[in-house]
Amino acid sequence: MSIYSWPVKEDAAMNSGKLDEELGRMNQIVYTLKPGSLVLFNESFAATNEREGSELARQIICALIEKNIQVFFVTHLYEFASRIHDRQMQNVMFLRAERHSDGRRTYKMIAGEPLRTSFGQDIYQQVFEQHDFANNTS
Repeated sequence: MSIYSWPVKEDAAMNSGKLDEELGRMNQIVYTLKPGSLVLFNESFAATNEREGSELARQIICALIEKNIQVFFVTHLYEFASRIHDRQMQNVMFLRAERHSDGRRTYKMIAGEPLRTSFGQDIYQQVFEQHDFANNTS
C-alpha cells in the first residue's frame, strides 16, 4: 500500500484561489495512485459552498473507490457524506465522534451515519459562557 501526502503552504502571492490550488494538487495526486493506494482527505473542498464541494467530493471519491483506492475522508460536508452513505456501498464505512446524550464527548470514533451538525454551537457556548463580554470579564 502506498501513502501520499502533499502538504502545501498557502499561496502568498494569491495567483489562484484555494479551490483552484486544491484541484491542481488533486490532479497531481490522482495520476500517481495505483490500486490499493490510500488517500487521506482532511476537510477537502471546503473552499467552496456545500453543494459544489459535495459534488466535487462525490465525483472524485466515487472514481477513486471504483479504481480500488482506499479513501479516508474527514468532512463537514453533510450533503456529500449523506449521499455516499445512502448508496450503502459494501466497502464504505462511516465513523463519527462518539457523544453522550448530554453532549459529553468520549473522544472515541464509532460507526454511524453522518449527522447534520458538526456541533459548532457547543464550541460557541463554551467560549461565550466562559467570558462575560458585557462586563469585559473572563
